[in-house]
Amino acid sequence: MEIWSLILGMAAITFAIRYSLFAWPNLRFPPVIRQGLHYVPTAVLTAIVVPGMLMPDGEHIDLALDNAYLLAGLGAILIAALTRHLLATILGGLLLFFLLRWALGQLPL
Repeated sequence: MEIWSLILGMAAITFAIRYSLFAWPNLRFPPVIRQGLHYVPTAVLTAIVVPGMLMPDGEHIDLALDNAYLLAGLGAILIAALTRHLLATILGGLLLFFLLRWALGQLPL
């Protein structure tokens, strides 16, 4: 019962936070706040992805050249910068990741 209470409580809090912006239709943010909110998706995605690239085991930072997560992540960043194409970035990063895992002997093919 405790878990369901937590889940329902989190759902209620999330709904209240999101609904509060729609409850006041005349609410306008200052330009500096709107400009700052533009970078939120990038910051959140970075906060999710970078720890996985730097700490693939979840405990220690791994900056070695046999870290396929780090190398594939850097490769995906390069693909994104060169192509500006989301699907090319995803597919190129995945292909690079699996090729690196295979080349480093971490994934049998």
